[in-house]
Amino acid sequence: MASKAGHAAVSMDRRGGINDDIGEEKRLELYRLQVVIREAEQRAFDLFLQNLVKGTSHLSLGQEAVAAGFAAAMQPKDLSFCTYRGHAHTLARGVPVEAVLGELMQRDNGLMRGKGGSMHLTSEPHGVMGSYAIIGAHLPIACGAAWRAQYKGDKDVSVCFFGDGTTNIGAFHEALNFAAVWKLPVVFVCENNLYMEYTPIGDVTAVQHPAADRAASYGLERIVIDGNDADAVYRAAQTAFAKARAGHGPSLIECMTYRHSGHSRADPAKYRPEGELEKWKERDPIKIYRERLKQFGIGDDQVAKIDADVRRIVDEATEACKAAPPPSTDILFTDVYADGGWAWRN
Repeated sequence: MASKAGHAAVSMDRRGGINDDIGEEKRLELYRLQVVIREAEQRAFDLFLQNLVKGTSHLSLGQEAVAAGFAAAMQPKDLSFCTYRGHAHTLARGVPVEAVLGELMQRDNGLMRGKGGSMHLTSEPHGVMGSYAIIGAHLPIACGAAWRAQYKGDKDVSVCFFGDGTTNIGAFHEALNFAAVWKLPVVFVCENNLYMEYTPIGDVTAVQHPAADRAASYGLERIVIDGNDADAVYRAAQTAFAKARAGHGPSLIECMTYRHSGHSRADPAKYRPEGELEKWKERDPIKIYRERLKQFGIGDDQVAKIDADVRRIVDEATEACKAAPPPSTDILFTDVYADGGWAWRN
């Protein structure tokens, strides 16, 4: 069964009123984060069609609640480890839209001055410890960061995001076992959007929930939550972070969600059954959260102001990126190694 974190986000108190354990300020933050991700990702799609984003990109349209919910529950020193679908988690940790779009457009104002591109967003000051293009590669690295925190007595938590396909990679099982044995302060978050690249995860996996149904093998609780409900995600994250900071070890959380677009910009997603996308769009995380705000008496004017502010920020970031120059050739051989250079040493 699902953990308590997966229960309905709105409950009733003994007097019959709405029991709000999150609060208006945090809810507005959760909504704003989701809108920032949606608008920036949609703009990235538009810029790709204008041939201003080179190569490919992997968007999180439809999955915004996972990134927003976890980021809103994290402390500044907590660390995020992302996949190539990492724009959402990078933005959620506070990296400016201009820096993300600039990186996608290979401009000098980009997060890494245009040298990393879509699949390698990294910002140590924001706790974003890399986006990893190799499936499962970052799970053991997140364990290493968590082991450092445990060894030094620090209270930061490492959070590792990955897709459902990663659960069939050896590194997934190795990292879970290592984290459980050492009781590391790490949270593993599976964003189950039902598909690996083009293949339904259910077609190649012996269990229904590829992450949660394997948790017991490592002595962990089975946790499945609604990944399209930012409140449910936020609550699950709070519980997992509290457990990790108290020294009680890792958590494995499976967030059920759905990507509105294909795997990448090269994927028209014609393999999906007819009507599946439309059904999931009825549970669009931003649509859900706008209704949630109404339930708690937050006015349409507040929502409209957030929407307008975010659109303005994205528009201004877009124009700044279009006007920015490409990176200078004098940085071509910098930052290849940790010492900032490129010379081979052995």
